[in-house]
Amino acid sequence: MWSWSEPELQRLGRFLADHGLCSPTVTAQAIGDGHSNLTFLVSDGHSQVVVRRPPPPPLPPGAHDVLREAKLLTALSQTLVPAPAVLATAEAGELLDVPAFVMDFVDGAVITNATPAPDDDPRIRRRIGESLVDTLAELHRVAWREVGLGDFGKPDGFNARQLRRMQSLIAVDGALPKPFAELDGWLHAHLPPESRVAIVHNDFRIGNMIVNMKVGSIAAVLDWELATIGDPLADLGYFLTSYPGPGEPLVPTSAMGTAVLEPGYPGRAELLDRYADRTGADVSGVNWYAALAMYKLAALYEYSRRRFDSGVGDPYYADPGLVSSFLAAGEQLAAADSALT
Repeated sequence: MWSWSEPELQRLGRFLADHGLCSPTVTAQAIGDGHSNLTFLVSDGHSQVVVRRPPPPPLPPGAHDVLREAKLLTALSQTLVPAPAVLATAEAGELLDVPAFVMDFVDGAVITNATPAPDDDPRIRRRIGESLVDTLAELHRVAWREVGLGDFGKPDGFNARQLRRMQSLIAVDGALPKPFAELDGWLHAHLPPESRVAIVHNDFRIGNMIVNMKVGSIAAVLDWELATIGDPLADLGYFLTSYPGPGEPLVPTSAMGTAVLEPGYPGRAELLDRYADRTGADVSGVNWYAALAMYKLAALYEYSRRRFDSGVGDPYYADPGLVSSFLAAGEQLAAADSALT
């Protein structure tokens, strides 16, 4: 894991002081799971801010663009979507040898495997679940061109392009690995036209939220590095697959959200209905998007596993069973007769 050297920490303090955000002497503590852009809580003992930077190179082409992430957050500040405010940005060479940005610290809880709420009060959990899906609906209602994101993505042909991009990551001599063939074939055979166009977070799950536990509402949505403009049902499908149901096998993303199995949280069918009510979207084809989410995660984990095997990647991805779990979940969704519930 990368950490700040003393000279870098001194430069950071001066940078933050020049922007009126902290005094020049600061500490920096890593926060988050460390498998995406690196995030640090920075403090001078009185003020706190959050600094985001890419992981150390080598990096996949086009990945971990933190200034693009900062642009999106700045655009969202004009909307009702809860997100951290961007306070400063730094080009490569200005603060570090890579770009970075500073955002405000949002207080609250990050929920993964347990909810910090009394066991005998399920109402707070229900409100959290409802706020979660309401926030997703609000994101998909944003007039993205009007907030300055007209050039942020390429929505035309979004679904087919997602498949092509994942294929290009893992194909060997133009051929997909055999374990991917069945799910890949089903996704291509049932490829839908885009349902509509919206901002797509691409990693919308409970563990990427800061929750105001006093009222059970989403205080901020985190980790926007994969966001783009595309088909919002891709977000919905991913969200539902990351929201585990009782007794079902877990994939790595749903294992990071098992708190929703506690009493009080709404089930997936209720969340799906609530999303449809708030957006007017036809969600009857959400299984395809859920299967696509599993395919994409399998491909990304496979790519990351190969990077680790070559000596440049994150050991978190070393286990090939992680890839298999996503593919199995995707094949099960492809075989289902009705919408994911």
